[in-house]
Amino acid sequence: MTDVATPPTLVIIDIQRDYFPGGAYPLVGADAAADRAAELLAAVRCAGGRIVHVRHESREEGATMLVPGTPGGEPDPRVAESGGEPVVHKTFPNAFLETGLQDLLGDAAASDLVVVGMMSSMCVDATVRAAVDLGYRVTVGADACAAPDLEFDGTRVGGADVHAAFMAALASGYARVVPVSALLA
Repeated sequence: MTDVATPPTLVIIDIQRDYFPGGAYPLVGADAAADRAAELLAAVRCAGGRIVHVRHESREEGATMLVPGTPGGEPDPRVAESGGEPVVHKTFPNAFLETGLQDLLGDAAASDLVVVGMMSSMCVDATVRAAVDLGYRVTVGADACAAPDLEFDGTRVGGADVHAAFMAALASGYARVVPVSALLA
């Protein structure tokens, strides 16, 4: 999957039901992204690779999405954990902040990560940047990530454009950003 001696760890971020059609905050391209993430997950499992699932848990009073114990807070079945794969629970966009993710991953100097998930513009971005700052080498499976439509200063930005902008920003100095097909090749 990459050209290093130790296979990378696949980190699947927040591919949870609230981000899909019918959920509390559907993203543009969520189903296609989950399909690509599932392909990558199956390949990593088949190769006996390491996998870490990250799940966001909204715990603030009045939260309307990603609430633990609700259907929307559950992982999409295509990428649900299996066979004792670890799950890291987080409450911030950065999956390293106040979690045991770094302890679970181990020595950053010897670690390559492949990151996929939701949302490109929030948790994927925050986690990738934090991982690089901590010394990890990161590859993002770009088509296994999705973003929402956003608005800023009266301008609507479509989810595909939000996704492209964040992938471009990560590719410009933080991470290798490639389609899943390149990781499977």
